[in-house]
This record gives sequence, structure tokens and C-alpha cells, in this order.
Amino acid sequence: MKQKFTILFDLDGTLVDTAPDLIRAHNHVMRKFGYPTKTLGELKNAVGKGAKAMMAKANGQWKWFDEKIQNDMTNEFLSYYGDNILHESKLINGVKEFLNWCKKENISMAVCTNKTEHLAVDLLKKIGIYDYFEYVAGYNTFEYCKPDPRHLTTTIEILDGEINKSIMIGDSETDANAAKAAEIPVILLKYGYTEKHSNEIYHNHLIKDFVGIEKIITQYL
Repeated sequence: MKQKFTILFDLDGTLVDTAPDLIRAHNHVMRKFGYPTKTLGELKNAVGKGAKAMMAKANGQWKWFDEKIQNDMTNEFLSYYGDNILHESKLINGVKEFLNWCKKENISMAVCTNKTEHLAVDLLKKIGIYDYFEYVAGYNTFEYCKPDPRHLTTTIEILDGEINKSIMIGDSETDANAAKAAEIPVILLKYGYTEKHSNEIYHNHLIKDFVGIEKIITQYL
């Protein structure tokens, strides 16, 4: 029997443009705790790194806050974001068509994200693509997460896949570094949630969205 091919997807900035809702949640927290808000342009490069990282980038005083204040602000962020997870977020162009193609080709698909697992599952369900995936591995699913390559390799094992028949699709250095360490090819989205230019990030293929990506995947099948 021919071994199924496996595609691992990042979530934020890869499958879904979540930046507007993440920024909304961030600014809600800043207003509530009495700190200045930020624009999408100021924080877009930090939104894929998690709530604490985003607030630390936005607020120079963050490192001086005691742990309780940091946790209170983070919990407020997660609570607000969870209640408003699909206010402005939308699928990246071509995603639904590509997922349908993968399903027809009998390709195994999973999400490997540094978003908390329950939030990732909730977003995927609400935006209508959860059922395409055999597994969702979030920030807290295992004892490790990207850029640790085990986030990817463990997910492949759960899907009964093989490293040499897998590929990662992501938008950031975190995705690329995890895939490189796992010895998995990387398809990188050009305008991702990252501070580095795409040309500075390891990748095998560079795309602007999912339109026409089937041609790339076919090379590996």
C-alpha cells in the first residue's frame, strides 16, 4: 500500500489571517490595564508569537511587571480573544480550494500551531475548516512546541506518516526552523507574521497565498 503524504500547516498567518482579532484583544487588555494601544502595523510581526510576546513587544515596561500582573494580563487577553475569535479573521486566499484538493488526493493534513490548542480548534471550527484535519497540535498539546522539531515529528507519527513523505506550510521563522530541524521541506508564505523578510528565512518554496500551490505539492507525491 502506498504511504499517504502528510501536510502540516501553521495556523495564524498561514491558514487564517488572524492579526486583526489578535490586535483587538491586545488593545482591549492595554486599555483595561491603563497602557497605550498599538496599531496592526506596529504589532503584526509579533502576533504569531503568543499573547505574552505580543504584549512584551508593545509595552517596554512588561519585563518589570511582576508575574501576577503578567498572568492577569495574559488571562484577560485569552478570555477576550476566545470570546471574539472570529470578528475580523478570514481565510487566506485559496485555502478552502487547496484543502478540498488535498482531500481528493488522499493527503493527510494536520495543524501544528503555537496557539493554545482549544483556541486553535475553536477557530478552525468557527471558520469552517476543522473537519479537513486529522489532528490539531497546539502550543500546549505536547511538552514542547515550535521551533522544537518534535512538535512536527510527533504529529506525523500520530498520523502514521513518514518524515520523508511530509511537508510544512508556514509563514514564520519559527515554522521554518522547526521544519528544517525535522528535515521536512518548507513552503513559506511571503507576507507572514514575522520580523524577518521572507528571503532571510529558510524555505524550499515561497508563495503569496494558496492559489496554484497544488503544482508544488504534486512534485512531492
